[in-house]
Amino acid sequence: MEDLPLRMPNIKRLMDNGVTFTNAVTPSPLCAPARACLAAGLRYKNCRVATNHENYPIDLKTYYTALKDIGYIVASVGKLDLHKHDLFWGMDGWVPELEKMGFTHVIDNEGKWDAILSVTRKKDENGKYIKADPGDYKPKGPYMKYLAENSLLETHIQDFMNRFGNKKMFNSEPTPLPEESYCDNWITNNGIEMLRQFPNNKPWHLVINFVCPHDPWDITKRMKETWEGVLFPKPFKGSAKSVNKELKVRQNYAAMLENIDKNVGFFIDEVKKRGELENTIIIYSSDHGEMLGDFKRYNKMVPERGSTKIPLVISGPGIEKGKYSDTLVELQDLTSTIVDYAGIEMREAKDSISLRPLLEGNNVVHRKYQISAFGGWKMISDGKYKLIVEKNNNIRLYFLKDDPWENNNIAKDNPQIVDKLVNELNIEYENS
Repeated sequence: MEDLPLRMPNIKRLMDNGVTFTNAVTPSPLCAPARACLAAGLRYKNCRVATNHENYPIDLKTYYTALKDIGYIVASVGKLDLHKHDLFWGMDGWVPELEKMGFTHVIDNEGKWDAILSVTRKKDENGKYIKADPGDYKPKGPYMKYLAENSLLETHIQDFMNRFGNKKMFNSEPTPLPEESYCDNWITNNGIEMLRQFPNNKPWHLVINFVCPHDPWDITKRMKETWEGVLFPKPFKGSAKSVNKELKVRQNYAAMLENIDKNVGFFIDEVKKRGELENTIIIYSSDHGEMLGDFKRYNKMVPERGSTKIPLVISGPGIEKGKYSDTLVELQDLTSTIVDYAGIEMREAKDSISLRPLLEGNNVVHRKYQISAFGGWKMISDGKYKLIVEKNNNIRLYFLKDDPWENNNIAKDNPQIVDKLVNELNIEYENS
């Protein structure tokens, strides 16, 4: 909505060579539910993962399995979050459940706070979690194992402890980790090595799950220095007392994005070296957004645009170039899109609609409404209006063209529009 001084040349290159969806939303703005919806091609009401405290149901078919069944290498590096509740990832990033979900090659690693939580707490004799002593710190996943092997584990844990809690949430100081040990850079190294192992005569699907951009706002010293003094708009209806601190947070957030862009470039270059770039579809997206101080909020899990909106860029053979689309799209539409390009169907993905016709320039009606939900709220939008229904029966309606920040609730003045959208939501949930 505003011009921002971001530096993302590789993503811009994908945009120039593909389709950018400017109106994409997540089915649920939280890590595990969103990724479950993507794996299954289902909306939140059907994915059976309500929070981060539930693992993906093994009996629920994934598009990963659909690809593996027709001979694909199905690989993943980074924070997969399909068995997030366990807080155990295997020392090499592999647990047996991943094979049942359809993967052939995986280095699944800890998320930012999951990594710290899994190491710094242990169970007492009654099975209750207690704080572990530093001498008892034991990695539960490959990233913390890597840090331990390089004598960086306690340094990293202490740095995060200095960032934990409301009073420390604006800590934007650089991490003491060296550049090569910064998690997203470590993930990229794993992914590049994995990609080099794939034979050239077999189709492959590689999911790269960066841990950034995500709180806390830890970035390397080099990243910090490159964004000093760069100005960003202050948060919308944010805290007047925190403006200077929040500017630094936004600088760090932009640095995380630039670093992701750099790593995306490494993957693109590697695919090009393999001679496969002209035959590869590249998708850039996210599981949720971030409020980043708007309305004095951080994190996600709320129905506001900062939380539910996600980036989505798709480029590849046969896909239109340099196109922007405001089509109503949901993250789990990627499920049917991917299997469509693989030449198969996945009927279990009943809430997913392939984007292929749109990507190839066909004018079709994709969705009349888009829906997102979490916990006690549901959101529905027809692109013109956005309705939010919360558990306490508080209803909000926004006219998006004149009110893109979703600040002016016009529900009381537009009962017919409210009734129409509420009815569509009810139909959706009655059919679940």
